[in-house]
Amino acid sequence: MAIRSKLTERDSDAASQPTSASGENAARTEHSEEERATRKERVQKAKDALKRSAELKGEHVVSARQALKAYLQKLNDPRQPSDEQFEALIDAPFRQPPKRKERGFGGPGGGFGRG
Repeated sequence: MAIRSKLTERDSDAASQPTSASGENAARTEHSEEERATRKERVQKAKDALKRSAELKGEHVVSARQALKAYLQKLNDPRQPSDEQFEALIDAPFRQPPKRKERGFGGPGGGFGRG
């Protein structure tokens, strides 16, 4: 008894075009040379910030590094941060967050109804 292959033939046009995860043919967007240069520069800055912040400690560093990693993972998303947002993203691991204000009114327990 002969074993037959269960492969189906593909259409030659469909095979030459990339498909997206949903199975549709994905049209690849072309970026200008200026956009490519900007994206490349941003990637280098983000990687540099990740490298320099690896030795830092603090809660703000962890979340800032996660944001940088998410940025690098989503480079092909159509919505990219503005220049100001990107600079804030790059600087976040190196800035100390503002200190929280103490809310006590004198001594332990806050001073409300005790005494």
